[in-house]
Amino acid sequence: MFPIVIKNATIINEGVSRIKDVLIKDGIIDRIEDQISTPPGYREINADGLYLLPGAIDDQVHFREPGLTHKGTIGTEARAAVAGGVTSFMEMPNTNPPALTQELLEQKYNLAAATSVANYSFFMGVANNNADEVLRTNDKRNSVCGVKIFMGSSTGDMLVDNYLTLTKIFSESELLIATHCEDENIINANKLKYANADNASYHPLIRDVEGCFESSWAAVQLASKHNSRLHILHISTAKELQLFSNMLPLKEKRITSEVCVHHLHFTSDDYARLGNLIKCNPAIKAPENRTALWEGLLDGRLDIIATDHAPHTWEEKQLPYQKAPSGLPLVQHSLLLMLDYVKQGKISIEKVVEKMCHAPAQCFQIANRGYVREGSFADLVLVDMNNTTTVSKENILYKCGWSPLEGHEFTAAVKYTFVNGAVVYENGMVNDEVRGMRMMFERG
Repeated sequence: MFPIVIKNATIINEGVSRIKDVLIKDGIIDRIEDQISTPPGYREINADGLYLLPGAIDDQVHFREPGLTHKGTIGTEARAAVAGGVTSFMEMPNTNPPALTQELLEQKYNLAAATSVANYSFFMGVANNNADEVLRTNDKRNSVCGVKIFMGSSTGDMLVDNYLTLTKIFSESELLIATHCEDENIINANKLKYANADNASYHPLIRDVEGCFESSWAAVQLASKHNSRLHILHISTAKELQLFSNMLPLKEKRITSEVCVHHLHFTSDDYARLGNLIKCNPAIKAPENRTALWEGLLDGRLDIIATDHAPHTWEEKQLPYQKAPSGLPLVQHSLLLMLDYVKQGKISIEKVVEKMCHAPAQCFQIANRGYVREGSFADLVLVDMNNTTTVSKENILYKCGWSPLEGHEFTAAVKYTFVNGAVVYENGMVNDEVRGMRMMFERG
């Protein structure tokens, strides 16, 4: 890892755009000034005309290791992440075996330390019968991102529907509680109603608006009763937005929310073209929901943009609708997708940085990441807004080898990604010698 001076970059940080030089030393942003002379032995990178952003922090990914490594591994999916400007990720517990004990959780950290080119954290998983084990994570509140509760079943069959377990976690966890919210009773009733469903267009009818709202409402009620720190993942409906507020700054909120790029991009109209490739939980729904999600994102009711990156093999996705698994791979293209919307005038680049970089750092209280600041870790991405990137099988880095965005031409390109000051991605190539760090949290 060589010290670096980035020259003439247009820095986007904390709502401000400014052209500056940045000196990176010992993995840290050492200086940000109008002009910095490059010392001997430093690498100089000319960023004239490029935008320098904090590396994106994705708070919800499924990298499938251990046990499901035919779909993806921590190593392969982290490579895809940095190619897309995502420098840090938080990975979910529904692997095989699921991360339901402290020992299994630490095994995932060990895997990441050996193979991940990006920074990492892992959620502790909750089951109906492991509440005491989950609460042992309180002792790791500064080194684990949070605990994850599936309040609706999804990939991995980790449904938690025991009220005593839910009450114990919501009342005693000292960590952020992240929830997947879909009401199982409503889903099961809809499955009977649509028992003959034979294509993915039925998916938003089975996993419908009411199922999402009722479960999210239940989570909010539990959190409000116990003053829990609740973060509801992948909001997909207009109706759920009434559960969230924009009256407080993010750092003061006890209940926060996330929207995923696929719910901002696709609608139920796209099932006719893409079918199972966009089958996911919660489902991509009717267009009016996408319109409302954009409104909630821009007015502050939705706090974070993430991916829920969830790779499955092409062969698995070609199965009949009811057998095909839910989830789609997105982490390599999430930032570029949002920059497309910047070009369209739908969102500002400053707001993209807020929702993909600053907000995850604030929401999870991540130490020294998510900003272009002196003294912070140098997790950065240089983006060319005057170039293009076309998604093709030749440049997809997901182990599954496909994307629902294949053939799409983005109106920007990631040129460089830095992880802890090291150049991990440069002009189409990943530096596999780089290793990310375990993220730490400032929770007292």
